[in-house]
Amino acid sequence: MTDSCANFNRRQMLLGLLAAAGTGTAWANTAWPNKAIRMIVPGPAGSGGDIFARMLLPPLQSSLKESLYVENKAGANGIIGNDHVAKAQADGYTLLFSPSSSIAINPIIQPKMPYDAMRDLAPVAQVGAAGVLLVANPATGFKNLADMVQYAKAHPGRLAYGSWGSGSTGHLVMEGIKAHYGLDMPHVPYKGTAVELGDLLANTIGVGFMDIASPIPHVRSGKLRALGASGSARGPALQDVPTLTEQGYTFDADGWYGVFAPAKTDPKIIDRLNADLGQALGSPEMKAKFAEQNMLIPAHKSAAEFSRVVKRDMALWQQLAKVAKLKVD
Repeated sequence: MTDSCANFNRRQMLLGLLAAAGTGTAWANTAWPNKAIRMIVPGPAGSGGDIFARMLLPPLQSSLKESLYVENKAGANGIIGNDHVAKAQADGYTLLFSPSSSIAINPIIQPKMPYDAMRDLAPVAQVGAAGVLLVANPATGFKNLADMVQYAKAHPGRLAYGSWGSGSTGHLVMEGIKAHYGLDMPHVPYKGTAVELGDLLANTIGVGFMDIASPIPHVRSGKLRALGASGSARGPALQDVPTLTEQGYTFDADGWYGVFAPAKTDPKIIDRLNADLGQALGSPEMKAKFAEQNMLIPAHKSAAEFSRVVKRDMALWQQLAKVAKLKVD
């Protein structure tokens, strides 16, 4: 073979390799991100998820050098917002900021789901760890879990409780309490925490489970009374409020918020987001902001580690749903 033929073959091989590289993922050809990113929150403005999602926007915008904005899609215990992201284009420009109840519990108790959380959503990063807060209007006179249990036992069917939706964490935890103590307490499901909060403040409903953050100003002002919190530790913003476990009802499971992407999103985008979220959550400033909202920030997990957390919690909540004989129609 002549030198000219050899050089020609080498050039052809090089061109072939370059062409093959050009047919790979969009990541190789297009810098991500190069436009604004939507963060879907499957709850109303002012809800716990909305509060924490908006906290993360400034540091993420700084690290990604691109704008991010929250879009609220409330309803059906998060199913509407989650489904929107599950069916969105997997290009890294539509993300989900969802609570554990919406991800881990809905598939267990909802008879029909428009998406499969483990198949259609890719876990990106865990954000925070905390329980849910049992609150009461001061007019009830309740000061702790025992007071509520005592009244409910003495007045079967008269004390209704609220949660931010059928199948929510608060719904399941209270059903567990009812089963444990043999209580008859009707459930009033709300379409999000904001409406429930308004009824609790107006004493339209006496007690209810809320997310860990949104009731805090009203607890501090005395307009609501915190009776207890689920989870493994007392909330940093309400250190005087004992956990349910401390009060005799063992429930140490922590809830969380998580960032998710459509399932086929480029793994490099997911890893980049995971790293940037880890950096943002690890800052002293962010830890202080989360503590003000009664939320702890656990050790950072990779996307794969967070995926294992999601699977583990699905199994945990499934067991509780069976114990409480809970089914959502």
